[in-house]
Formats: sequence, structure tokens, C-alpha cells
Amino acid sequence: KLLLVSALFSAAAAFAPTEVGRTSTQLQLSEKEIGAVAPLGYFDPLGYITDDDTFTRYRAVERKHGRIAMMAMAGTFVHNNHWTFDGYLSPSNDLKFSDVPTGIAGLFTVPTAGLAQILAFFALVELAWMPASKYDGDYGVGYFGTDIKDPEEKARKLNVELNNGRAAMMGIIGNMVAEELTGQTMYEQYAAGHISPFGDGQGVF
Repeated sequence: KLLLVSALFSAAAAFAPTEVGRTSTQLQLSEKEIGAVAPLGYFDPLGYITDDDTFTRYRAVERKHGRIAMMAMAGTFVHNNHWTFDGYLSPSNDLKFSDVPTGIAGLFTVPTAGLAQILAFFALVELAWMPASKYDGDYGVGYFGTDIKDPEEKARKLNVELNNGRAAMMGIIGNMVAEELTGQTMYEQYAAGHISPFGDGQGVF
């Protein structure tokens, strides 16, 4: 979870539009770019995007972090509902998967060797399997294993992916902040009807 979560923080600068594998150093972006959708359209209020190369790199970062955030949110839903693997996470430490707490606290129960394995796996993904240098984000599997031939449909689905990724980034960050403020996991907050993070942890307010 630490890796999934830590990757999200660097996504803040990536909230400015789209993909296209140009090598030009002159900025030539438009509202038709993937990710430049209503109501904000092309959105770069802090002026981070100065040329096409920078834009393409930031779009790739946003796309990848959005995918990570979607996985993180899915994992949060699963673990918060106490759906776990059977057996041991670490037999040598007598630690079962069911012993790992839900929420952020679960990170600190994973043995150091386990965290090292996670880091090694993500290094493999970033450097070889799905390299960060591949800015188009297309790793050869297509949409459910098939390529989309219609350009309009493909553009729509790429926009859907980016928007869902943006929502997931906000969702996982909001979930972590709320957990730290309330001391309750998402599951515990919903079960208690605790909607506001500024209350006493019980009831709506």
C-alpha cells in the first residue's frame, strides 16, 4: 500500500492534459487533446507545461498514477471489507493475511523483507515490463485484450480512463486523510455513519 500511495503524491503536477508522442519543443496543444475534457478543458493554471515534450511526459505520469490509484482504491474496498487470502503472509513471523489490519496501519505489519519484495517488483515493472519511458501507456494488451479500431471510440475510452484515474487519485488521498483525521478506516466510518471528518467519530457530525 505504501508504494501505491506514495506514487500518488507526485501526480499533483500531472493534472494537465494529454498524450501524443511529439518530439517538438514548441507547445501546440488544443482542446482536442486526450484528457482535455469539459468543464476544465486544457487546464494548466500553474504553467508547468512549457513544451510538447514536457506535456507528453506529464500526461504519461498522470495516466500511470491514475492506474495505480484505481488499483489502490479497489484494494481499499477489498481489504476494508475484510476479504483476505487464506494462509500466512509470513510463516517465519507467524503472520497470517487475516492478521493484517485494514487501512494504513496494515503497512506497518508487513515484514521488511515483504516490503523489499514489493519494491523489487515495482522496479521490474517500471524499468522493464511496463517502462515509465513508454509515454503512450500502450503495453500491448489493448482494451480487454483487443485493440480499438474506431478512433472516436478509442479517444472516448482513453478519456474515460484518465478521468477515472483522476477520480481515483482524489479518492485514495481523501481516504487516507480522512483515516488520519478520524482514526477510523473507510469501512469503520461508513459502519458508524460517520460522514464528517470533523466530528467525534460517531454519527454524521
